[in-house]
Amino acid sequence: MLYQVNQLAKLCKVPADTVRHYTRIGLLRPDRDPVNGYYKYRVSDSKRLDFIRKAKSLGYSLKEIKHILAESQKGKSPCPLVRELISRRIKENRAHLEQLMEMQTRMENALTSWEKMPDGVPNGDSICHLIESLDLHQSLDEIEASDETKMIKSI
Repeated sequence: MLYQVNQLAKLCKVPADTVRHYTRIGLLRPDRDPVNGYYKYRVSDSKRLDFIRKAKSLGYSLKEIKHILAESQKGKSPCPLVRELISRRIKENRAHLEQLMEMQTRMENALTSWEKMPDGVPNGDSICHLIESLDLHQSLDEIEASDETKMIKSI
């Protein structure tokens, strides 16, 4: 069975523009109808599109997915690459989450102290005294102390 762009998109429950984009960047490689020039997709393209969607749901970039598919097409197992990429992404995500949690703590601490402060009017020297009252060095010291606590807990 051969599918046109819209048919494959409907079958795989993705926008037709997604199918077109994946075709443009080489993730999908349909045949061309010699009569009208339309792309003709096979059942294997629907399986490939499903693979791409699953890989994206795990956080793989389209560039990484293309690399994984290329390894597979060479007859090599892409599994070691898949593990390596996701291990790296897990570490990156963990570091990013820690940074977000630290920022969340700074934001909550700032709001707590700001609730006790009156509103201010800009006076030429001050834009917003709430933000200007933030002791950046103290915030950085809190981050470093938090990092030291994490290291001690991990030992």
